[in-house]
Amino acid sequence: MSKVEEFEELRPLLFSIAYRILSSVGEAEDAVQETWLRFDASATKPTSTKAFLSATVTRISIDVLRSARVRREEYVGPWFPEPLLSDPYQNPARSAELADSVSMAALLLLERLSPLERAVFVMREVFAFGFDEIAAAVGRSEAACRQLLVRARRHMEAGRPRFGADPQERQELATRFFDALKDGDVGGLQELLAADVQFVGDGGGKAPQLAKALVGAENVARVLGTVFPWLIRIDVTCEPHEVNGQPGAIFRDRDGKVLHTLALDVLDGQIQTIRAVINPDKLGHIGPVADAWAIDRKLKQARRRSN
Repeated sequence: MSKVEEFEELRPLLFSIAYRILSSVGEAEDAVQETWLRFDASATKPTSTKAFLSATVTRISIDVLRSARVRREEYVGPWFPEPLLSDPYQNPARSAELADSVSMAALLLLERLSPLERAVFVMREVFAFGFDEIAAAVGRSEAACRQLLVRARRHMEAGRPRFGADPQERQELATRFFDALKDGDVGGLQELLAADVQFVGDGGGKAPQLAKALVGAENVARVLGTVFPWLIRIDVTCEPHEVNGQPGAIFRDRDGKVLHTLALDVLDGQIQTIRAVINPDKLGHIGPVADAWAIDRKLKQARRRSN
């Protein structure tokens, strides 16, 4: 194969590594592109192209993450990863690890790790790289990488997300949830929500959002059941879609532009957490982005007219 063909064959894996380290679609794509530039400029052929490219994209991602962490500390309101609609890398032998590691809950948990811990955890636990390959990627000894993994596992186990329902069960519950949402069925919504459910939005100060997280089945059901039917009346559509490997939806305005995404964490037959990504900077990779402030004004006008 030519260099281009070798790279394109491995591109899905490289993106998947970078996304799990960075939690950003745009930054992951940039890291993959920079990896190609370095590969293309290299005069020597690596013994293993996969090992070389994986190490390169990991090192680039670690550097990007170090600077990104400073920006995230200054972020306005709750910070969520950029929503990923589909993971380009598929490996049947590790499908469970891949699905779990890309969920919003898991990515938020990875934020607790140092950049090196995160990279080692992703390479070993998700993609099953050998410690020799990991050591070469992060520039540490194999012994040091083992210690980094021990610390990372300890942090992850302390708050590891659990998704007890099988995919079909989760999808059926999500279908009932979005049907009740469209109908404004507050009682129906409340039945699907865990008692301590949380509804949290990430607007980054660039879109209307809740002043704080809503907690409790009654509160969340009442707000969702009141607001979303009005959104539908002003021609906002709800498009069910997997988001970060979990049931979710994309909401669009009347022109089909992306307003926000929702992702649902499901456990024990109930929805535990609802996360909305509203920040327009995090939605551009999905498609043209709607003017959330304009939608908010239309919503308020419609509700005033009805009173």
